[in-house]
Amino acid sequence: MKQILMILAAMLLTTTTIMAQKLYITIGGRTETATLIDNAATQSLVTALLNEPITVTLNDNDFEIWGSLGRSLPTSNEQVKAQPGDIVLYSGQYICIFYGSNSYSYTRLGKIDGLSESELRTFLKAEESNISVTLSVSEPTGISRVQADGSSSRAYTLQGTVAQAGRKGIIIQNGKKYVK
Repeated sequence: MKQILMILAAMLLTTTTIMAQKLYITIGGRTETATLIDNAATQSLVTALLNEPITVTLNDNDFEIWGSLGRSLPTSNEQVKAQPGDIVLYSGQYICIFYGSNSYSYTRLGKIDGLSESELRTFLKAEESNISVTLSVSEPTGISRVQADGSSSRAYTLQGTVAQAGRKGIIIQNGKKYVK
């Protein structure tokens, strides 16, 4: 009985982690979040994004921007009336992000958080072509590489501030991470 409860608890924790996962969508230097749903497609997408962000080129289709993800994801298609902000998978390899609505057989991925239809049209660059879209699962920081210059042995927090003596947590010093 104890084993069964532990397995159920582990399953709940895993499900909660995936369902609470935020997808970051960056277009033209602006980043918005989307809440992913829990299915095999989003789990596969998150696994890929944990390795590195994915940048795709999407084009307008009068109610959505869409294009190839450059990879196939598992499908669980259902008849969907997509609404503004919905993110779906079409044919297992095409991502569609809606600023309008459409009814078709898609695999749901998630929904962009908190933007009106007008704000979505602006963010998604509606009616434009060759829109560069970067998908990630951690918020971009703008830092592409960190290199120690060897001139100082200061310790820093993950926020980039100088760590005071006795600071507990993750510390970066001379290009290495330490847990104190």
